[in-house]
Amino acid sequence: MQLLELLAPARDREVAFAAIDCGADAVYIGGPDHGARASASNSVEDIRAVCEYAHRFRAKVYVTFNTLIYEDELDRAAETVKALYSAGVDALIVQDMAVMRMDVPPIALHASTQCDARTADKVAFLADCGMSCVVLPREMSIAEIRDVHRAVPGVRLEAFVHGALCVSYSGDCRASLVNGGRSANRGECAQICRLPYDLCDADGNVISDGQHFLSLRDMNRIAHVAELADAGVSSFKIEGRLKDKNYVMNVVSAYSQALDAVVAANSGRYRRASYGISTPGFVPDVNKTFNRGYCDYFATREPGSRGGRPLGIAGMRTPKFVGPKVATVIGVKGRQIRVRTVRPIANGDGLTFFDKDGIFAGFRVNKVEGNIIHTTAPVAVETGTQLYRNSDKKFEDAIGASRPARQIKVDMSLTRTADGIALELSDSRGCKAVAATVCQVSTAEKPQSAKRVATLSKLGDTIYCIGEISDLPADVFVPVSVLTALRRDAIAALDAAAASAYPFEYRKPENKDARVWADSLTFHDNVANSVAREFYKVHGVRSMAPAMECEDIPSDRPVHVMTCRYCLRRELGACLRTPDASKLPDSLVLRPLNPNVRSLKLSFDCDRCLMLVHALPDL
Repeated sequence: MQLLELLAPARDREVAFAAIDCGADAVYIGGPDHGARASASNSVEDIRAVCEYAHRFRAKVYVTFNTLIYEDELDRAAETVKALYSAGVDALIVQDMAVMRMDVPPIALHASTQCDARTADKVAFLADCGMSCVVLPREMSIAEIRDVHRAVPGVRLEAFVHGALCVSYSGDCRASLVNGGRSANRGECAQICRLPYDLCDADGNVISDGQHFLSLRDMNRIAHVAELADAGVSSFKIEGRLKDKNYVMNVVSAYSQALDAVVAANSGRYRRASYGISTPGFVPDVNKTFNRGYCDYFATREPGSRGGRPLGIAGMRTPKFVGPKVATVIGVKGRQIRVRTVRPIANGDGLTFFDKDGIFAGFRVNKVEGNIIHTTAPVAVETGTQLYRNSDKKFEDAIGASRPARQIKVDMSLTRTADGIALELSDSRGCKAVAATVCQVSTAEKPQSAKRVATLSKLGDTIYCIGEISDLPADVFVPVSVLTALRRDAIAALDAAAASAYPFEYRKPENKDARVWADSLTFHDNVANSVAREFYKVHGVRSMAPAMECEDIPSDRPVHVMTCRYCLRRELGACLRTPDASKLPDSLVLRPLNPNVRSLKLSFDCDRCLMLVHALPDL
């Protein structure tokens, strides 16, 4: 039976608890250092609390440890790993192979998407070296994932299903590093791809101005979870370690319900990886929470397979959340906007629009009266303008007011003993516990079953809910106080049994005979310290260049900063494989509107259907 894991992001312990309550089978969270979101770090004690809570449901906790490690950080990194292991962390998500050689406890390791495992050979190598799970690049199609799974059927595969998309292959982007020294491989991405650019030819002539040519829409593969499971995906990952609690609750609830439907439709083939019945307390809708417009990326549409037609995966007008259309402006007077609505608008909604110059703007609704929107200040919006909603006040309030709950079903059996009674508990996790007490048991004139069931069912603020109860004969009398104490002791024993029996996974052994995918490594392979170099030498690498982060960044020549499966030519309907190629000149340059950012030259590797991006020299 294949286990299906819904993996949720958590920027802090509060978000982690909420994700677990809403149905996550695992959460990934940043530790005190070396996580790929520098602004989403957490203390070891907070992570310990998350582990204790998650493990009650057999949900797992993974810590992102996926930045490059510099030479002078190796000792500190090892100490962090030891602390996280002691806190109960299930696995580390890593990029730097130095972790493979550290003197640390046998914590399980997952290969981060920054490892850029786009081929079956690389997936097999990472697994052979001790990785329990390999996170696949977002760019892979379902067909490609299926091929990898067939080639390495014993490797656990994790795939992104929802959230923001990087325009470059993860781990192979240095745009922020070149523009200001902020390395994405060190958790400091400055999102150069979200900026506006002018599209120019080689002579500097503007072809199209002020568009967000590298800003992709968000991924949404909720309609494809069944196909992904069938293709061999075991872990379904939601992006968003910087997202707030409401976002995570909404998206996790939606995908949890989708995975439950897959399990129900394939009886006996799949099972969720954790336990417990989740009740979010609201109706999830991923369209009502932050997104840049959705696409399924390359899920069912491999590059080159559609004759060069645009795939519609870029959001060139704005990298912000526009939202669904709600109204058209039919009149403006001061702080009053008269509209023709297609969806109801509520007090407190956030509305957006594009002005006459195509600039994205927005305002907050103060009050709605009929078809009149009242604002706190005049808004520069004209008749005929389309209004969208990117903040749904009623929906956000519904999430905020909800009290998500997750409960483990427990069966109870009440029996007589030689000198009293015993209560045996068994739950869906496979855990059992027994509590017994010495007491006088007498016969009652009236049936006592209903009273006993009511007393045993009072599980209060525990994580349990009642399943089946096997009771004593109806006429047996047991004082309520005795039953209450017995129930309390049995629940405490069940908690202790579950904690002691938690099934930790440990690091897989490294096959020292495994051979790496290439004889030589370039800066694309992100080798940043001597320990990682030694690791690769053992596995057959003869030469390797250091990571770009370890060298001076040249400013007098072009620098390769991105490798993208997204292709701007194809997106604009001018794929070089088609007769429409002439719509654009062969040489293309993105000139930033921000003077502190270097211009980007685009080149196209049509044999591999890749777009290469080079930062041009400073002017």
